[in-house]
Amino acid sequence: MSDAPLAQDIERFAAYLRNERRYSSATLSNYTRSLRQLREFIEAQNVIRWRDVRGEQIQAFIARMHRAGLSPGSLRDMLSAYRSFYRWLAREGEATSNPAIGVRSPKAPRKLPQVLDVDEVGALLDFPTDDPESLRDRALFELLYSSGLRVSELTSVHWRDLDMAQGLIRVTGKGSKTRIVPVGGKAIAALQALREHDHPGADDPLVRGRLGKPLTPAGVRARLKRRAKDQGVWKRVYPHLLRHSCASHVLESSGDLRAVQELLGHADIGTTQIYTHLDFQHLAKVYDAAHPRARRKK
Repeated sequence: MSDAPLAQDIERFAAYLRNERRYSSATLSNYTRSLRQLREFIEAQNVIRWRDVRGEQIQAFIARMHRAGLSPGSLRDMLSAYRSFYRWLAREGEATSNPAIGVRSPKAPRKLPQVLDVDEVGALLDFPTDDPESLRDRALFELLYSSGLRVSELTSVHWRDLDMAQGLIRVTGKGSKTRIVPVGGKAIAALQALREHDHPGADDPLVRGRLGKPLTPAGVRARLKRRAKDQGVWKRVYPHLLRHSCASHVLESSGDLRAVQELLGHADIGTTQIYTHLDFQHLAKVYDAAHPRARRKK
């Protein structure tokens, strides 16, 4: 049993990470800084051995650092350092338990997806289709927005998967799960124009590049980015933005969360619920702008 000071154990652990685990200098610096901060905290509570540290003390320290402004991601990194440290202490015979195991860092607030409003979608999609490339782009982007497809779903569909008469398309999503989703009138018209120009076979990919080869997701992203710039849409535009915009607009108009879940192919409705937050944000903005009692004095 060692009575080595807390600081010496940190230095020994750092030497182990450097010499045996070959950790980078940046990781070593982060680990040692996190451990030194914890050491100062527990020394103030008259703890002189790492084995005497309790889980609630580490939890209290994490809470203090959170109040000081550290992000949830940084706090998770700190806890990872403490768990690794205590695993090493156990191998060295310096600790019998790992008090950091049950400690949780605060959850990061879920980042809401960006969306285009209806006018921005119109500005993006209403471009002339006077050449083969613009015909193809209009069909791609209308379909992405109309049906809320992932770009990987878009690039894997074939003409046989599209039922123009019924306005439906069969796509294969995550986990190789197949679903059938509606296709809007403008997307159908754009696809019909593309088919009349290209005369594709049923087994041909719906999305083809200049040489007739399937267009890749990266190719779709590049085309969409260029088209947005040409149309004067200065937001960062990417395929998933059209999927988010589709979901938000359908939910805003219908209020039917289950229908949006089926449209997007989400296995868990909790994933779809993020769009309810977007809808609420829109409602809050409208309310603040329109309600006579909501306007704040400047």
